Amino acid sequence: MPLSGSDLQARFDALHDALAAQPSPDERERLKQQIIALFRDADAAVTAALAFKASVKELVERWKQLDGPATPPPATATAAVAGSGRVDHLGASTFVEKGWSKLSLGDPAGAEVALRRALELAPGTNEAEVLLGWAQMAQQQYDAALVSYQRVLARDPDHALAHTNVGYIFLRKGLYGEAIEQLSRVIRLDLDRKATLYAHLYLGMVYREREMDADAESFFRKALALGPNLLQSWYELGRLHWFAGRRDDAIASWRSGAAANKFSPWGKRCAELLVQVEQGGAPPRTD
Repeated sequence: MPLSGSDLQARFDALHDALAAQPSPDERERLKQQIIALFRDADAAVTAALAFKASVKELVERWKQLDGPATPPPATATAAVAGSGRVDHLGASTFVEKGWSKLSLGDPAGAEVALRRALELAPGTNEAEVLLGWAQMAQQQYDAALVSYQRVLARDPDHALAHTNVGYIFLRKGLYGEAIEQLSRVIRLDLDRKATLYAHLYLGMVYREREMDADAESFFRKALALGPNLLQSWYELGRLHWFAGRRDDAIASWRSGAAANKFSPWGKRCAELLVQVEQGGAPPRTD
């Protein structure tokens, strides 16, 4: 679990005093490693605090519902496991694959159902919980997704894909500095190919929102170089070009995305925008 604020402060104070004492070269290297570890733990604590804040909001909503009709609570994952007497990892993996398939096909609600079933069969599975957060993000349930990722990061503070998607949530909440910090960390460490790929895409979106078009285009193109099948990059690159007044470049980007895979959700969205702009329309400013 992430450390408390008092624990972090105590470590900070100890390091501050040690640095003020003019440490030897050997001692400096040890302090360097401790500072790196403190930074990592502080990062995890910030994520945990944001997730806890989101969970408090859930309490508010539950309080508001107290005057409504009483309903029996749903069966919990713990009850499911206790009833079966075992954890069904094999069955859970089937539902994880089903959840990923539905996400890929643009059905986040269906993915959420499958992934919750996976977690009932195998509670605490990081892969299922990360994908559940992804499904929640796709439905704009950002606070719920943040809670899902906090649970993952509590078990694995260095989980790259969880950090990537927390960065995306910060983007959607307009917390651009925090988003850049999360996503840049993922790219710098480069621990997971998929996480690094999406971190480039999301950083492009962050810089587009901040109207730093050159940086945004650079990250979108890096995402395409790393993952040519990540067609959302073509979609986002086209929107960047369109709102920068580069109509021909926007059309070329969407045409590339549509041609790459006309059956994928993002390939279809590229094709739809092509038809829309060719008929005199324009893409929405927000997506």
